[in-house]
Amino acid sequence: MSFASLKSTTIIAMAALLPLVAGCTSYRPAPRAFHEATIQPYRLDSGDRLRITVFEQASLSNTYSVDQAGYIAFPLIGAVPARGQTIQELESIVAGKLRQGYLRDPDVSIEVDRYRSVFIMGEVGQAGQYSYVAGMTVQNAIASAGGFSPRANQANVDVTRKINGKIITGRVSISDPIMAGDTIYVRERFF
Repeated sequence: MSFASLKSTTIIAMAALLPLVAGCTSYRPAPRAFHEATIQPYRLDSGDRLRITVFEQASLSNTYSVDQAGYIAFPLIGAVPARGQTIQELESIVAGKLRQGYLRDPDVSIEVDRYRSVFIMGEVGQAGQYSYVAGMTVQNAIASAGGFSPRANQANVDVTRKINGKIITGRVSISDPIMAGDTIYVRERFF
């Protein structure tokens, strides 16, 4: 093999490896706010279903879903903004609206009946939309999707999460907690 053809082969091989190396550097570890979001109070969003109890008001106590616009449709008071609120904040909002001409001193209690789904993609047994359970880790979520495929990178995954209205993607360990609404992407391993 001549020096020119060896040089040409080396350049072609390096050009082929460049996208792989660039792909390795396109994601950075998750920012600090990404991890802090998992220990903050739960924030409601579209897809959550809530069990709302107004004590001594059976006709108002029911389950309500947060719609795509981020509201719940509540009897007497109409659309109530729920997106971004904590459970306690929403309890105060509903009680305050009921106090405005409907009930003297409403006692409102809210709990999450069903969390919004998580989405699992990439190198898993069955990619798709899955139910979130409080306290779920990346590994638990992947197990619900049929586990890792034979080609999966099992060390870490990319998680996309909405934090303060911004969509952020970060690379996390499989033992990290996830949040309702997260999208988990399991990458293919190189070797």
